[in-house]
Amino acid sequence: MSDLRLVIFDVDGTLVDSQAEIVAAMTAAFAAEGLVLPDRKQLLSIVGLSLDVAMARLCPDEALDRHPRLVQAYKNAYMDLRGADGQGELSPLYPGARAALYALAGQDNTLLAVATGKSRRGLDKMLEKHGLRGLFHSEQVADDHPSKPNPSMILTALNETGTDARAAVMIGDTTYDMDMGRAAGVRTIGVSWGYHDADSLRPDVLIDSFDHLLPAIDQLTGPKP
Repeated sequence: MSDLRLVIFDVDGTLVDSQAEIVAAMTAAFAAEGLVLPDRKQLLSIVGLSLDVAMARLCPDEALDRHPRLVQAYKNAYMDLRGADGQGELSPLYPGARAALYALAGQDNTLLAVATGKSRRGLDKMLEKHGLRGLFHSEQVADDHPSKPNPSMILTALNETGTDARAAVMIGDTTYDMDMGRAAGVRTIGVSWGYHDADSLRPDVLIDSFDHLLPAIDQLTGPKP
């Protein structure tokens, strides 16, 4: 249908503030390998990348066989933080995120998607915890794609939803999100509250709160009923 538009969200640093969990899990992973933990700015700089790529960037001088061990240690620590019942909470939704998602979901010709560096298991836990399951028409995770900024996630979401790239927008907080959107031929909205400096994003539109999201989407894709 030519009148459909697709709104694609990054997760960490865009919808949820997951830095506490990310830093805690990285701390545990590096401790398990007896490595010095990079500083907080370095750790947050790789948010959005697939874990194998992230670990290679954080530890470029370490033996290659250490990277998959770090990845597994991170995954184990991340799940441990959530507890045996998966209900641990260190990643709250940003203010206004839920209202914006439901407002968009209520528009007849607007479809929602996720393109995240999270694993399928991690995304499922987040959606369940925040009551967002079933809200997204396409869910693209790191398990199934090359790391951002490769456009594979967005191209798959466009294909799954039958949406034209010219009627789609990517929303994220990192340069990886913006570069991925440009590579896929979609417009981009950067958020200033995430993990990369806002000045580095170079989006089509930069917003400072979720109150400005819907007008920005309409600006780039045209208003929909």
